[in-house]
This record gives sequence, C-alpha cells and structure tokens, in this order.
Amino acid sequence: MKTGEWADDPERLYQHSRGGVITVARLVELGVPARTCYRRCQPGRPWRRLLPGVLLLATGEPSYRQLIEAALQYAGRDAVVTGAAACRRRGLRAVPAGAARVHLLVPHEHKISSSGFVIVERTTRMPRPLIEEGVPVAPFVRAVLDLCRRLSSPSAVSALLAEAVQSGGLSPAALHHIVAGARSVAEIDAMSVWRLSGLPEPSWNRPLRDENGEYVATPDGYFAEVALAWEIDSYDFHFTKQDYARTLERNARYAAAGIAVLQILPSRLRTEPEEVAKELRASYQAAGGRKLTGAPAQ
Repeated sequence: MKTGEWADDPERLYQHSRGGVITVARLVELGVPARTCYRRCQPGRPWRRLLPGVLLLATGEPSYRQLIEAALQYAGRDAVVTGAAACRRRGLRAVPAGAARVHLLVPHEHKISSSGFVIVERTTRMPRPLIEEGVPVAPFVRAVLDLCRRLSSPSAVSALLAEAVQSGGLSPAALHHIVAGARSVAEIDAMSVWRLSGLPEPSWNRPLRDENGEYVATPDGYFAEVALAWEIDSYDFHFTKQDYARTLERNARYAAAGIAVLQILPSRLRTEPEEVAKELRASYQAAGGRKLTGAPAQ
C-alpha cells in the first residue's frame, strides 16, 4: 500500500490487522505515519491505543479475544498464552472474576515487561504451545499451574484444581507434580523455583526430629543429604511479637540440631525465581561443605 492510499481505503488496514488489532510498526509499513497513528487514538478520534505500540482500529471496548491478540502482538514472537486466559479457553468456570489480565510466557532472553492488562513472565521453561484458533496456548496442566501460582486464596486454588479434573479432563496424575506435598500457593511457587535450581528434590513438609527424638520443625523443604531446611516465611507470620519469637525459637532448634536454614519471602518466589534458585544452590553447597557434628535431624 503506497503512502496515502490507506486514507482512501481504510478497510484495507483492517484486512491487514488481526480482528482489528494491529501494531504501529505494521501500520507504518502500510504507509501510515507513526504520528498519525497516535493522533488517531486521541479522544474523539477513530482508533484506540491498547498497549505500547499496539492499536485497535475502532473506538469501542475491545473484546477479550482482541485483548489476547493485542497482548500477543505486544509480546512478539514465541509468546504463549497461559494462566486465566488459557483456562477460560478450556471452559473452566472456577477462574476468579478478578483474574482478567492476560498472562503470557516468553523466553527468558526476551527483554519485554508487563504492561497494562498484560502479565509477561520470562521463563527458561517454555512449553510447546497448542495452536487454538490461531492462538498459541500453553498445555492445560501448565496453564492451570500458572494460574494457581497467582491465586492468593487456597479455596480458589482448590476449586480450580477440582474443576480442572472433574470437568476439564485433566488427570490427577498430571496434577501430581503441581500439588504433591504442597499446603499453600507459596509452596507451589517453591516447587517451581526448586526445579530451576537443578538440585535433588527435597522432602516437602516433613516433620523433623533430632537424634533424641525431639521435634525440631516442619520445614517447607528439607534437603536431608546436606541438612538444609528451606522455609518460606511470610510477613504475615511475623505480625505479632509472639509470631516473631516463635520463628526465633524454631531457628534455634534448627541450629541445635545442626541444620542450616534458608528463609525466603514468598513474594520473591514469583518476582525473582532465578535469583532465589541461585541462593538455594549456594545454600545447598555451603551446607554440604560444613563439617557436621552429630547426626542431622531425620
């Protein structure tokens, strides 16, 4: 399309879009100046800006399908839809109404960040997508896992998993690696970070006793081979002086039993997974290098 022709036949622009969604870069290729693109998105004008560099060739409210398309065009090649959007496509009704943002997975090396209604998660474990009506969607089990990690309510997680099995056709065996031993959403996140670490799998939520049979603690994860306890400690559990005192007493029992402990805030499992995995590996190596006195707790 030559420069200026788009103004005489604006319908042709729509034909080059995906359901009315198109990038500014593509419009420029079609002869529309970038400045004109943004000017036409101003109040009272015929287009609408959805995301940085992504427009809707209309002024009305975009459909959810258009929002997904805009998110994919924003994130670029290799982006995969996961989480709430993918679960909704499978017909799950237990997806909370508040989970309206479009969650995308992109390769870790991509330098793209979340914006507006789009959650961009960079990962070294990209799934092989399924193409559904032109949309690259994460496998069902991955989509369910990614949504679970972003739900703050245990009851919401339970409802989602129950429907995924009962109505969504997901087998309990496929879900096992998501929920095995996990008592909270934070522990599901911890399992994802552990997989990034490359370390042997710890025991999850196993009560520990010292060599005299006295109870020590029940860590979220325990690496018996190096006597390292991994605790996911939220601020919520330290709200009062009594809570803080109990944590100090727990850590003292760990020390007396010859157990090293790594404490992590649950929010970091989601916002800094690679960094936490690095800290976990370093703690594991340091614990393994200690000269243990006496038998570690079992």
